[in-house]
Order: sequence, then structure tokens, then C-alpha cells
Amino acid sequence: MTKIWRETGFVENDPWVIEMEDVKAAEGEKPLLGLDELIAKADESNEVGFGVLIKPADDVRKLEPYLYRLEIVAVAFPAFNDGRAFSHASLLRDRLGYTNELRAVGDVLIDQIPLMQRVGIDSFAVTNETAIKRLTEHRLPGIPHHYQPAVRDADAGKGYSWRRQAKPAA
Repeated sequence: MTKIWRETGFVENDPWVIEMEDVKAAEGEKPLLGLDELIAKADESNEVGFGVLIKPADDVRKLEPYLYRLEIVAVAFPAFNDGRAFSHASLLRDRLGYTNELRAVGDVLIDQIPLMQRVGIDSFAVTNETAIKRLTEHRLPGIPHHYQPAVRDADAGKGYSWRRQAKPAA
């Protein structure tokens, strides 16, 4: 069973559906279109409020002319060791300026959620039982220190006197 989680908790009645041969969006639901399908549909109409599913091999930059028409972008994590969706999320937020919902779908594990949040992912389609249990208990793992910049800053940690930088000579 898939549950949608955000920092505020689990979401009830989420309308977005990843369509497959045996699963279609019903009344009151909206499909997450594949990249090529979205481009074709968007080029044929002036509609807004689309949802798109970006797979690891997709070129997320192709979304740029359509970003203002998207309500949600879902980035696929097909396996825990495939991190291309981290790059897609970072590119969408940092370089392309996408501000609407950005969802992780697929193999979303509890240990990766804080890292996903740092690149701008703000909702998660969670199927892993351990992750659902920990999120229900509000037990999200913390990562207090980071060495790289991100969309979302880490909490300020302790200072270290031995890390002081020398002042440049005048």
C-alpha cells in the first residue's frame, strides 16, 4: 500500500495516480504522465495543472517550457542505489526554478528522506513498511552536518575552533 507523506504528516485522498496497463486514473483522480506524453499533450492544448513522472533516464531540462503548467513533478527512484532522481530534483529546484510539488516515488526508504528533502523533494510516495511505521511515529532520521550546499539548509551545528580560516593579508 502506498501512502503519501509530507512534513506535516500523511496525506489523505491524494489525487495523483501513476497509470499503468492495469491501473488508470478514476473519476476525481489525475494521471502522472510520462515526459513524452506530457510534452505532446501540453503542445496540443493550453491546459494547466498537469502532473509528470520523470524516470531516471529522462532529460528533465525538457520540462523547462512547461514548468508553469505543472502542478506536480514526480521523480522516480526505481532502486535504493539509483540516485539520478536526486540530480533531477536539484536541477528542477536550483537551475530551473520549479516551485510546485516535487514528489519521490518508487523505492523511498526512511534513511534517504532527509537527503531527498535537502534537494527540494517535499512529498513522498512511501510503500516500505518500516518507513511508514517510522514516519507514523515521527521518527525521521536526522543528519546534523552537511558539507555541500542544498536547496534546504542544514541546522547550524557546533563551531570548531580548529576549522578557522586565516584572514587574508592586507
